[in-house]
Amino acid sequence: MPDPAAPPVRRVLITGALGFIGRAVADRLTADGIEVVGVDREADPARGVVAGDTTDPGPWAAALQGCDVVLHTAAVVSNAVEVDEQWRVNVLGTRRVVEAARDAGVRRIVHLSSIRAFSDLGFPDGVTEDHPVRPDGNPYVDTKIASEQVVLQAHAAGEIETVVVRPGDVYGPGSRPWVLLPLEAIRARQFLLPAMGRGIHSPVYVDDLVAGLVLTTTHPDAAGQVFTIAGPRGVRCDEYFGHLYRMLGRKGPLGLPTPVAVGLAAAADRAGRARGRRTEVNAISMRYFARTGTYSIEKARSLLGYAPVVDLDEGMARTEEWLRAEGLLG
Repeated sequence: MPDPAAPPVRRVLITGALGFIGRAVADRLTADGIEVVGVDREADPARGVVAGDTTDPGPWAAALQGCDVVLHTAAVVSNAVEVDEQWRVNVLGTRRVVEAARDAGVRRIVHLSSIRAFSDLGFPDGVTEDHPVRPDGNPYVDTKIASEQVVLQAHAAGEIETVVVRPGDVYGPGSRPWVLLPLEAIRARQFLLPAMGRGIHSPVYVDDLVAGLVLTTTHPDAAGQVFTIAGPRGVRCDEYFGHLYRMLGRKGPLGLPTPVAVGLAAAADRAGRARGRRTEVNAISMRYFARTGTYSIEKARSLLGYAPVVDLDEGMARTEEWLRAEGLLG
């Protein structure tokens, strides 16, 4: 239910509006009667999306006029893109969006960061938002931390209200990192897991994430805050990816000791680089799959009223239904 004390949200701009999360939140807001516009690398007039580069607020910034909120989802989400490009998009692009929104009189920016701001190298189980972030040399981790600093600094300086959301591992129909790319690797027999598959994955079904994002657009107490928005529970990696194997009618996944998995993935990455082609099969991904900690959502529960409702079995059933309808499991 909307907070009666919250100022009304009538118009929202979404960066990365044609991406997996951008589309999902746009559909939800539109269904709620909110006008939605967006910017992405290509235009889609039917969805109110104009073409533009968030690192260069040119003509697309005109779409910010009259907006109450910006949902900033545009980012490089990859373990296989070099640091300069990730910094340009994830950090510089975030600052440019802050400036453009501020100049247009937008009230609030909701910035999508990542649970990986806690680092891939280790954090306490049930980690909360007050735990320090930790750069670890991974371009994605480090640029997400830097992007959070950009928006929180803007809030502290009184430029614009900001909220930082750290999503869990977002899956569902259309998810590239957690559905489409793993299926591709499984088909190619290039998928394996470190820690014998016992690492912890933190899935959040896309509809639950969207519900949390909608809450952050209006809640008065969300301003200046950081929220982890994850699913009901962490699960073992072999449980999560086992669903994808089952959909393909295969046994798996293969679990190996972490040093072996990291070594094999690093060798595959070197071979790909030599051919001028990088994939997400690399040492960084293996270390990510070896995590053992989970992420607390208690702050989002207590302050926003966030309550994820889609468990893994239900979420995977919906995902499988979509994959079959799209002919992607044949």
